[in-house]
Amino acid sequence: MTEQNYEEYWKLTNAFTDYNGKKFLDTLAICIKFIDDFSNKPYSEEKYRRLQDEITKVNNINLISIRKSINQLVKMGFINSFLVSYHPQAKDYIEAKTNKKRETLLSKIIYSNSSFNRAVNNESSIKQINFLIQTLIENGKLSKEEIIALMLVDIEKHNAPFIKPEELQKYVEKATEIGFIERKYNQIGYLYNVLSKLDDLVFIKDDLYFKEDAEQIFWEDLKVITRRRDPYLHRLYKNQLQEECEELYGKPICVLEKLSYPVLIASHIKPFIESNENEAYDPNNGLLLSRTIDSLFDLKYLSFSDEWEILFSKRIPSDVMNFWKNYKLENNILNEKRKAYLQYHRNIMSTIDSNFSKK
Repeated sequence: MTEQNYEEYWKLTNAFTDYNGKKFLDTLAICIKFIDDFSNKPYSEEKYRRLQDEITKVNNINLISIRKSINQLVKMGFINSFLVSYHPQAKDYIEAKTNKKRETLLSKIIYSNSSFNRAVNNESSIKQINFLIQTLIENGKLSKEEIIALMLVDIEKHNAPFIKPEELQKYVEKATEIGFIERKYNQIGYLYNVLSKLDDLVFIKDDLYFKEDAEQIFWEDLKVITRRRDPYLHRLYKNQLQEECEELYGKPICVLEKLSYPVLIASHIKPFIESNENEAYDPNNGLLLSRTIDSLFDLKYLSFSDEWEILFSKRIPSDVMNFWKNYKLENNILNEKRKAYLQYHRNIMSTIDSNFSKK
């Protein structure tokens, strides 16, 4: 494995998460019109500020958000560095009549032209999504841990357009060793948001497949496995967890850390994808957690005993374990139904650890 600085990783600006939303489409349209109108003018900071002013007139957001939104369009490949051109199908994307057509166009634009190393005033030919998908072609599937580990690969120093499984496993181990998952959960979420919107890709129990391959492997089970969350029922599910915290603690908090973070995650104990309709939206099958704890809990790096104490995976770094070892849930959180769900969660963690030990 190539020696590198592991504080360098794939970074994606994320001003927008809804690529069919009005703000995203309006901002893209303003950028395209601006590039057409001023194509004869070379790049300058003044030109960049003028574009920001144009976006301000339409989108009432602050300057930092405007700069992030432009940079996101550059990194995703919709517009090119130095504001001189844009992807040939960027206008088609805006004019598409259906979200399904946009999904295909989004996939083509990102695959062919995205680079997370680009900025408005910096060009780069390094294509992270292209590398990830080529790796998926080579490996057949990618686990959540492998996708996260890919973010550490320095593609410029890599000698192939993909990475082989045995080498990728070394990056998985390195990501665990340096605590990458818990420290960079925002960037991981940004990458997952992009992948979830690309055509012909599908997540099956945290593993990424091409849809055609998944259909051959899972057949009729695919429709059940890939069912999507009902957004309204999920909102009610989170509301119930927040209301529980308000009753017990006076406000919504992370039930482990007892901190009222601005963003809290309604974290499933038994994974949503493995739950039936009743279990999926049962508030007993959930805990309100911080992003950091949710990431560790979701990836089965930690679980909880019936005595409310944290149980740690064999895969978790010792410094992370030492940091969290004295935390525990309070008994008012762990009712009998939650204990049953946690038994399921512990069994998954045990199975993963057992498979990890055999490698």
